[in-house]
Amino acid sequence: MLRIAVPNKGSLSGPAAEMLHEAGYRQRRESKQLVAVDEANEVEFFYLRPRDIAIYVSSGKLDIGITGRDLLIDSGAGAEEILPLGFGRSTFRFATRPGTATGLTDFAGLTIATSYEGIVAKHFADKGVDASVVHLDGAVETAIELGVAQVIADVVETGTSLRNAGLEVIGEPIMQSEAVVIRGTGAESEDPKVEQFLRRLQGVLVARTYVMMDYDCRAEHLEQAVALTPGLESPTISPLHNEGWVAVRAMVPAKDAQRIMDDLYRIGARAILTTAIHACRL
Repeated sequence: MLRIAVPNKGSLSGPAAEMLHEAGYRQRRESKQLVAVDEANEVEFFYLRPRDIAIYVSSGKLDIGITGRDLLIDSGAGAEEILPLGFGRSTFRFATRPGTATGLTDFAGLTIATSYEGIVAKHFADKGVDASVVHLDGAVETAIELGVAQVIADVVETGTSLRNAGLEVIGEPIMQSEAVVIRGTGAESEDPKVEQFLRRLQGVLVARTYVMMDYDCRAEHLEQAVALTPGLESPTISPLHNEGWVAVRAMVPAKDAQRIMDDLYRIGARAILTTAIHACRL
């Protein structure tokens, strides 16, 4: 059986379970359940703290896991990212009081408070900055007011909480994070069970990104229509009962679907509709 670590709580837990369900995997029935076995798919899911998942996977006890890129890097564990999943996105940045510093070069000799000591320490080492890092659990905005640090490093979404604390974001982002699939460093790269799991998740990602578009078009306008809906390899074209008309089917990016429908209508296409894709293999 393939043994997979899944977040048991937090912002990654719900979206991870939803994606696995869409990929055809049976999930736990209640939040207190620590292990769920999907006999039909030969997979065993272990529900663990997101921050611990990279450690378990790097130990080799579990084959792969789903966690945040930030948690993977912060752990320093011997695990690597093999597939980004597109949810749980966040930006990790520095913040301080106005006038304290303008960029990374000003951090030399200062103390930075963060819940992600591994990420910050690695960032400073990579950039050659000599600064102190103090680890705090939970919210770190008050660290500056209480004199524990001059700078904080944390996940920034809207920046509202930082502004309310009298702080401003400075410098370039430390990293962009999202949920990722990980495996142990040096693990077999062509494990058939892992490859099947990744194909299923990739199919979900494609299904979320594209819609199927169908429409009728006059034959003389077909080339214009195909230019708007080229599909992946090429669209499917079928003659209609009425001479001079064809039916066209193609996958199009979901974010562009409304604009494409408008453009198709302008060149004479009719009966234009889109259909959600629930599963896909490319």
